[in-house]
Amino acid sequence: MVPYIVAGDVEDRLDWLTLADALAEGHRAAEPMIRDAFLGRGADTLLSRAAWIDGMGVAVKSVTVMPGNAAHGRATVHGALVLFHDLTGQVEAVIDSGLVTKWKTAADSILGARLLAPTDARRLLIVGTGAVAESLIAAYGAAFPGIEATLWGRNAAKVEALALRHGVAVARDLPAAVTAADIVATATMSSEPVLCGDWLRPGQHLDLIGAYKAGMREADDGCLRRARIFVDSFETTLAHIGELRDPLARGVIARADVLGDLRDLVAGRVGRRDESDITLFKNGGGAHLDLMSAQVILKAWRDGPNFG
Repeated sequence: MVPYIVAGDVEDRLDWLTLADALAEGHRAAEPMIRDAFLGRGADTLLSRAAWIDGMGVAVKSVTVMPGNAAHGRATVHGALVLFHDLTGQVEAVIDSGLVTKWKTAADSILGARLLAPTDARRLLIVGTGAVAESLIAAYGAAFPGIEATLWGRNAAKVEALALRHGVAVARDLPAAVTAADIVATATMSSEPVLCGDWLRPGQHLDLIGAYKAGMREADDGCLRRARIFVDSFETTLAHIGELRDPLARGVIARADVLGDLRDLVAGRVGRRDESDITLFKNGGGAHLDLMSAQVILKAWRDGPNFG
């Protein structure tokens, strides 16, 4: 029987560094075939992402994003990933999309940070109060032992509650908190920039996660002009994510200013040049990353008591 895997089945056997290492190794494998499809109804979105990596397998993840659900106490994102065997095409597993997205998203970011952020980073600012922001506290803590996390968000009650759960500080002044941080990670649903280039200082690393549609931005034009820009995948970020699509269309930056993706970074072809660089990593979270993460999750399930 094909398993339907949820968080309770495997999370006690998953860890952030294993996921990040698996993503790095996946970028040494065959070039992925990737396709994204978006359907929309106002603010509501159906996002379907598919990837095939020769030798690894095939994954299709479909999720609905319904922002209006929050007002009624319902989750805003629902979906599932179907994992197919590379050679036979048989369904190997169906995995809850939230489980895949949680581990994929934060692992993607910490892989980017391990390759781009200053190695002595000690101060992390997380902008956002949702599930991704919560995952980042643990993921960055694993990738940068001893790092001090601070949270900022527009909803004071949510920020305080999240900070209390994890024993981290709350920032009251966003510009000052950005300037003080070595790493700034944004995980918002914002359509307008929340980061300003004037707040940045040499040596910082920006990890931009939230924007996933053409009308969304988290960093302003000043950030892009000041930073050395990298992405997790050219194919999944440049054409439809507003963080890059908008400034590229307006000539704020040129295509040549996007210096490399994770395949380039993992191979050592590009990266941070010196301690004064401001690096910017756009986490687009493509389906190839879902596939790599799903394989780790399936292995964890097979290694557990539910298999065999």
